[in-house]
Order: sequence, then C-alpha cells, then structure tokens
Amino acid sequence: MTWLLVVLGGMVGAPLRYLVDVRTTSRLGPGFPFGTLAANAVACVLLGGVAGLGLAADEPAYVLLGTGVAGAMSTYSTFAFETVRLAEEGRAGRAAAYAVVSPVVGLAALLLGLVVA
Repeated sequence: MTWLLVVLGGMVGAPLRYLVDVRTTSRLGPGFPFGTLAANAVACVLLGGVAGLGLAADEPAYVLLGTGVAGAMSTYSTFAFETVRLAEEGRAGRAAAYAVVSPVVGLAALLLGLVVA
C-alpha cells in the first residue's frame, strides 16, 4: 500500500513541478533556471512542513506528501544539468551562482516549513 501513496503523491508533485517551472520561467525569463529553483524551494517547504508536524517517514501522510509530492516536485538531476548547461554556454558566473544559491534556498525553505508547521 505504501508504494501506491508514493505513486499518488508523484502524480500530484510532477505536474506541480512542471507548472511552477513553466509559470516562473514565463514571468522571469529563461536566462536563469528560476523555475527549477522555485519548484525545489516549494518542495523543500512542503517537506519541512511535513517533518515539522512530526510525521515519521513510514507514516502514510509522510509517504504521500513527503516522499510522493515533494519527491516528485524536487529534482537534483535538473539542477545539476542546468548548472552544467549554464557553464557550457559560457555563463560560468550564473552557473556558480546557481550552484551556491540553490542549496541555500532549499535549506532555507526547508527550515521555513519546519518553523511554520
């Protein structure tokens, strides 16, 4: 039954990630990966909130929201790809900024979720 909760959460999280990415990129432009940064930050806030509620990793709500939704919303692979792509395009400064800003924003967002919960 646990796997079904992960699947259901992923069915929500993946489209949310896409929508946040598209919406953010359309507003801020494609010159910097703000869409992925925003999607990862939202996922971190959600995961922080779930953890802040004191849910254990094996509880159904954590599996659905933390593993499923937040897991599908966040993406380390896209972060890594976009960092390399920026560097390959000759935008090493932006790549370095993204490589530093992204984990800092993620940690801050997770802490925000913990505090708010």
